[in-house]
Amino acid sequence: MQALGHHLVAGIDEAGRGPLAGPVTAGAVILPEGFQHAVVNDSKQLSEKRREQVYEELIADERVIWAWGLVEAEEIDRINILQATYVAMARAVKALAVKPDAALVDGREVKGLPVPHRGVIKGDSLSMSIAAASIIAKVERDRIMRNYAVEYPQYGFEKHKGYGTKVHLEGLNAYGPCAIHRKSFSPVAKAAGEVC
Repeated sequence: MQALGHHLVAGIDEAGRGPLAGPVTAGAVILPEGFQHAVVNDSKQLSEKRREQVYEELIADERVIWAWGLVEAEEIDRINILQATYVAMARAVKALAVKPDAALVDGREVKGLPVPHRGVIKGDSLSMSIAAASIIAKVERDRIMRNYAVEYPQYGFEKHKGYGTKVHLEGLNAYGPCAIHRKSFSPVAKAAGEVC
């Protein structure tokens, strides 16, 4: 996009579309021209420990402009997960200290994004700024879920971060949904019906 005259280009990616509990988060990152990092890659390709290290390196670099946004489970249930993802991305862009000229979004184009943008399929492996955004989004979400694990220890959120693992489904079926479960998601609705 810099070739088209856009100088400040943000990479945008989300984390947490698939889980049964917790928020969906989005990261937005503007990298300085010529930025290089040996291991910035799609957050899913990095171990949790390595992802945390890279996150700390990114936010410590004063040249990197970054922000994140989130939509909690209650709002996800109200507007649906696709719309919630779009809202989280828009919130991340609006939270940037500098408004980008344009953005590259992992996947498809996004309704309501407050800047001109282009969707890039598998963008987290093709664009350094999208990969950085994926790391920001994932680390922020994981930290939120570890905090929720303290509040709701019966579900094991620190292990699976709200995804529909066997351990999570067993906890869900035994205890029913808690306040951060996405009630509009089928396994959660089913568990609520069985427990109530």
